[in-house]
Amino acid sequence: MNQPHHPVQGASWMLTAGLAFAIVNSLAQIASINYGLSSTTVAFIQYAIALVVILPYLRTLGIRKSLRTNNLKQHILRVFLSVIGIQLWLWALAYPVPIWQGIALLMTSPLFATIGSGLFLKEKVGVARWGATLAGFVGAMIILEPWSENFSWATLLPVGAAFFWACYSLMVKRLSSSDGPSTMVVYLLLLITPFNILLAAPDWETPTGMNIWLVLIAAGCMTALAQWAIVKAYSVADASFVQPFDHAKLPLNVLAGWVVFSWVPPGRLWLGAAIIVASVAFITQWETKKSKKLK
Repeated sequence: MNQPHHPVQGASWMLTAGLAFAIVNSLAQIASINYGLSSTTVAFIQYAIALVVILPYLRTLGIRKSLRTNNLKQHILRVFLSVIGIQLWLWALAYPVPIWQGIALLMTSPLFATIGSGLFLKEKVGVARWGATLAGFVGAMIILEPWSENFSWATLLPVGAAFFWACYSLMVKRLSSSDGPSTMVVYLLLLITPFNILLAAPDWETPTGMNIWLVLIAAGCMTALAQWAIVKAYSVADASFVQPFDHAKLPLNVLAGWVVFSWVPPGRLWLGAAIIVASVAFITQWETKKSKKLK
């Protein structure tokens, strides 16, 4: 059965997720850099808080209803892919990889997702979507400048995160045909905890002090919002369409990195960002026109 495709709704939800993730990224770096917490500890506490925060809302939808699924094994695989991506990303932030560079590298995710949506989801990935996605990828490479002498192995961590999150996104899209957003979020937050406990146990550090707990609580709240928004985005629009809107996280994270850590990106960032913004603007206009023609 064909999934509904609502470009404006999909874009709005993805942009909401991008804003929430930008806030989460800065908070995670504060926890690791300023307070010395390991990335695995941050991940465990962050997602445990997210579960607590979102439970009251999920109760209004009916938790028992949300837990009903015929795809438990696929949900476990989906969450496992997400955990790998989260750990690689938080490791990069703790290294630390400057946030503007890390986000630029994460923008390789749409390329992986677009390829996968055509190969595995059998979506029609036309020339316009390919063009927008590849343009975004080129913009990200200009920002990264992997051929420079300053290139570090640590900058490959976000690329790994991008790959696993693209796989996660494709799983979300596949499961959204039979399971609703509440089911997606409930299983993510429930299953992610055991994985995070196993990873955090060897280097566990108990946070001390009110300030660090405020940072972690805020990160957990924003994580809950981001996860809900991204699932909603994939449930109302094609995966290959909504993925390029991940690029909108770039200016938000650049601003956050500058405000919080005084990281000033090099001039090439703006050329890459201009290409990325142009690709997103083009695909939005293209999809809107196509959607109107089909009505």
